[in-house]
This record gives sequence, structure tokens and C-alpha cells, in this order.
Amino acid sequence: MRYMLITYFKKADGKIDEVMAVSKNVRTKDLQTCNVILDFKKLQVAKCTMEGQNLPKDWDKIMTYFYQYYESTITRLLKENGYEITKQEQIPQLAEQSSDPS
Repeated sequence: MRYMLITYFKKADGKIDEVMAVSKNVRTKDLQTCNVILDFKKLQVAKCTMEGQNLPKDWDKIMTYFYQYYESTITRLLKENGYEITKQEQIPQLAEQSSDPS
């Protein structure tokens, strides 16, 4: 999988639900409906909107926020795309995996 897709729904009682999914590709429907689209191959934010307003596409800030809720999913996506996480003071740091064993 390459992408993490997050969509927010406003319920009738005013509460907001969050739905997270992972996908190999992004469809036109995803571009129209998802609020946040994270590309784990390029390590970039493809989309970040909230209530119709575009937000800054700061990968580190967004990853730090979602990592606390989706740690296992994010770790798996990074590994599947050739990256690993090294923890330093509980903030995820990304390091490209090296094929050199030394």
C-alpha cells in the first residue's frame, strides 16, 4: 500500500467522525472526498483540507499528529515503501533503509 486516506464526516448531532483507509492508488473519488491524503512512497502530503480550506502540507507536523493514533499502520506503510522509523524523544524520525549491511 502507498497512500493513507483520511476523511472526516460531520454527523447530524454535530460530532465529527474520522475514517482512515489505506490504498495502492488514489482515485478521482478519493481526491474529491478525502480530507487528508498521505503519500508514503514520496513522503509527502498530497492533500490536506478541513472544512473546505486548504491547510499547510507540512509532512513532519501531520505525521507527528497522526502517528500517535495510527502508529502500527504508519509503521507498516513506511516499511512497505522502503523506510523505517527511528524513535527519538517519542517523535518519529524517518530514515531511508540502506541495503548496505555495514
